This record gives sequence, structure tokens and C-alpha cells, in this order.
Amino acid sequence: MISVTSKSRYAVVAMAELARSGNRPVPIAQVAERRAMPVQFLEQLFTTLRRDGLLQSHRGVKGGYTLARPPEEINVLEVVQSLDGRLGQEGKEAGGIWAEGVESLREVFRSTTIADIARREAEEAGAGMYHI
Repeated sequence: MISVTSKSRYAVVAMAELARSGNRPVPIAQVAERRAMPVQFLEQLFTTLRRDGLLQSHRGVKGGYTLARPPEEINVLEVVQSLDGRLGQEGKEAGGIWAEGVESLREVFRSTTIADIARREAEEAGAGMYHI
């Protein structure tokens, strides 16, 4: 009933990596290496996220990807729905406790930003945000 795939999980983590890198473009291979993700899989995700206005691509020697908006303005729900479609539509249609559960999850994802994810990861790693 509630479908959040590994695509969304990988995308949120990759976008947190971009947030931690500041505003400079980061090559997709570098993101994949830092986060132990397959490059081809990440390329597919980034293509969708770019098309949906969540990422920007930059060409050239110093090219790569950046977030399309500040990380404080991109929430996890946007990322999930970009890759997995409308979150929990079946649960909302079922009503009752199913609709309540879906709405609770949607609210957590809606209120959690990419900046929050990057900050949590930095705290868990015992390091502050870094910008190059």
C-alpha cells in the first residue's frame, strides 16, 4: 500500500551528498563512489530528478550536478514522488487507519528536507557540514 522503493532511498542519500558539497557541481561518478552506489543506477535517478526540477546538470570539465534549489527548500516527499509516484494513494483510498498512516508518513517526508538529511548524516558521522 505504501510504496517507497530503493530508488528513493538512494536518491535522498545522493542529494544529501550534493548538499554537503555546497553549490559546486559534483560529477555523478564522485557521488556514486562516495555513497557506494552503481553509477548507471544513479544516472537513471538523476535524469528523472533533473527532469522534475530537483537537480541541475552542468556540462564541461568542472561539470556535474547540483541541487536545483537550496537543500532547505527540497523535501523528501518531493524526491519520493518524483521517483515512485504519489505516495500511498491506495492507502488513502482505503480510508480509516490506512489513510491516517499514509498521511503520517507523508507529513514526515514533507517536513524533512535534504538539508535535514545532510545534517543528520554529518552528526552521525561526528563531522560538521563541509563546503569546498
